[in-house]
Amino acid sequence: MAISAENQQHEKASTEVSAGENKRWTLNDFDIGKPLGRGKFGHVYLAREKRSNHIVALKVLFKSQLQQSQVEHQLRREVEIQSHLRHPNILRLYGYFYDQKRVYLILEYAAKGELYKELQKCKYFSERRAATYVASLARALIYCHGKHVIHRDIKPENLLIGAQGELKIADFGWSVHTFNRRRTMCGTLDYLPPEMVESVEHDASVDIWSLGILCYEFLYGVPPFEAKEHSDTYRRIVQVDLKFPPKPIVSSAAKDLISQMLVKDSSERLPLHKLLEHPWIVQNAEPSGIYKY
Repeated sequence: MAISAENQQHEKASTEVSAGENKRWTLNDFDIGKPLGRGKFGHVYLAREKRSNHIVALKVLFKSQLQQSQVEHQLRREVEIQSHLRHPNILRLYGYFYDQKRVYLILEYAAKGELYKELQKCKYFSERRAATYVASLARALIYCHGKHVIHRDIKPENLLIGAQGELKIADFGWSVHTFNRRRTMCGTLDYLPPEMVESVEHDASVDIWSLGILCYEFLYGVPPFEAKEHSDTYRRIVQVDLKFPPKPIVSSAAKDLISQMLVKDSSERLPLHKLLEHPWIVQNAEPSGIYKY
């Protein structure tokens, strides 16, 4: 009962924060707390919206750095996309404001922090944990694709863990809202699908490939095509040089799922709704999408 009451509180507070979308926010609307992390263009702080008492994460970006790197357009697109998404496994973007030097993004606070750090600490995840996370992400991506949004940069660094232990996609910097195929190369090398490496057109199935890479990294602690030289990684991706090491021990069902996602021909990759029906997911994933640890 406590959980649903807590959820209702959260929903109510979320509504109160987002009700402010129509007004102009300023820094005076927030009490700023401890730093939560630092990014390429600024810092993230814990903050409380004074009027609603709602706890949020405030991402502070420096305009000069955004301009220097010529990413203002990318940021605009990211804000535009993320502010319209509503899904339990996608971090909410409540709004934004700016002053002369900085841009501020008002984000949902994910209490358990970065998945990347958790993976580093554990080295690799149990099959139950990995399956729960993969199923949650598949549901979030089905939702995105239904809205014609391709994420294009699914990787541990872009995922956060909420207070209940649920996974949240946090970064939409490389996302596109599209109705046709794209040619831009983006994302992170280890996670790039063959069609991006070879600069041919790509579509939403790039996210299936990245989810397959992520599933492998969850279970083995390293991405599958990692190599000392960039050129070797490229070659291994294009050839889909997929190997399963003997340690840690991973079930054949998990390997089967990964093999069906990491397919060179993007039209042959396992569709996300089929992924949710795969025996490994059905047997291992927590139906609630919440992994308690």
